[in-house]
Parts: sequence; C-alpha cells; structure tokens
Amino acid sequence: MSINDELTIVIPAKNEARNLPLLFEDLLAQDYPAIRQTTIIVADAASTDETPEIIAQYAALLPLRMIPGGLPGIGRNAGARLARSKYLLFLDADIRLAHPGIIRVAIGEARIRRRHLVTALLGRLGGSPLDGLYYAFCNLVVRASRLTGPFSPGAFMLWERRAFLRLGGFDEKAHFAEDYQLSRKVPGRRFGIVKGPVLADNERFTKFGYGRVALLFFETMCFGHTKAYFRRNRNYWG
Repeated sequence: MSINDELTIVIPAKNEARNLPLLFEDLLAQDYPAIRQTTIIVADAASTDETPEIIAQYAALLPLRMIPGGLPGIGRNAGARLARSKYLLFLDADIRLAHPGIIRVAIGEARIRRRHLVTALLGRLGGSPLDGLYYAFCNLVVRASRLTGPFSPGAFMLWERRAFLRLGGFDEKAHFAEDYQLSRKVPGRRFGIVKGPVLADNERFTKFGYGRVALLFFETMCFGHTKAYFRRNRNYWG
C-alpha cells in the first residue's frame, strides 16, 4: 500500500534502462508535496537490459516497487490492483515531465473539477519538426475529443481510481491503443486536459516510419469500438 493515500504511479516498462533514470529524475523534481511518499510501481515486461538494476538504484530515493508486467494493459492493470490511493497516474517509461508542477496541477484539476480522467498535451523531445507537427495534430485531436468521446494518450493518464475500476481497466489483450479504448468511455464533462507538456521522443517514428504511425493513429480513430482490431499483433511493442 502506498505511503501516500492520494496517489499511486504506475509505469509499464520493457528494456527502459536508458529512459527510466530520466523519468525518475523528473519525478524527483516535481513540486507535488508527497512525491517522495508516493509509491511508484514499475511493471517490467521481462526486460533483458539493466532495467531492474536501475529500479533498485532509485529505490533509495523514491518508493519504487517492481512487479511482473507484459503488454502495457497487463502491466498497468497489475499496478492498479495493488493501489489503494484515490488517484492512479499511468506514465509511459520513455517520456519526460517538462513541467515540475504537472502532477500537482493534474491532481488539482481532477479534485476541483471532479474529473474521472486527466491527460496532458504532448511535445516533442528532440526529433524533427515533422515530429512536432504530429504531436500538434495529436493535441488538436485530444482537445476536440471532449466533444466526440475523450481521447487520452497513454503517456500521461491520471485516473480517479474508482472510475478506473468501474470501467474495468485496460484491455489486457490489446497490442496498442488500449489507452484510447478506455478513455473514450469517460463522459466529456469528466475529462480534463492540462497543458504540460509531456515530452515524447521519436522512437516510434524511427521504428515504424511516419506513414505507418499516421496510419495506426487514423485506424485507431476509425475502429475505436472494435476490440478485435486492437488485439491483432502489429509488433508495436517489439
């Protein structure tokens, strides 16, 4: 059980030894008062690099706990089952928290405006101007989705835990877009957005190419109601 009964952070990870130290340092820099008493659960999908050693190293600075993971939905749900806090914050392992107040602001948005889900806008971490255009378009979709059915990127998802459990959590068989599938079930008035930004690198663009990433994004928007589509293995997570 978390020392802090307000928030638990859950991070699915696989071979993230390069990225996790940067994210942990960003967490240490947050001005959220209880950050050093907030349990951080890393759901490790059988990493073959130094991910476990990195987690052990930072456990002296943050209340870190490593558990078995798998696909992102599996890892996120496993972490959520261990939490007893009011809020759950799901983070991707390869992001940077550019704003030191983003967690505090997101919790304030959830508490004051009674949001079930709060997400953050995205920005590019290095890469090319084309990456910036992609994230700008994604942010436009996120903002517009409050009218059509919330779309929250999985990079930063702050959930009221009771609402998350009531909706059944993430689809554990989904190979991608499990974040969109769940977020679209939230009423628009219960969906909040903070500016952030949360910075994401261009690893997916490098791995798949801009065309394929754009196609997956478009298909996600078109087939959002079809679970079977997202359960097809596209080797998205390697």
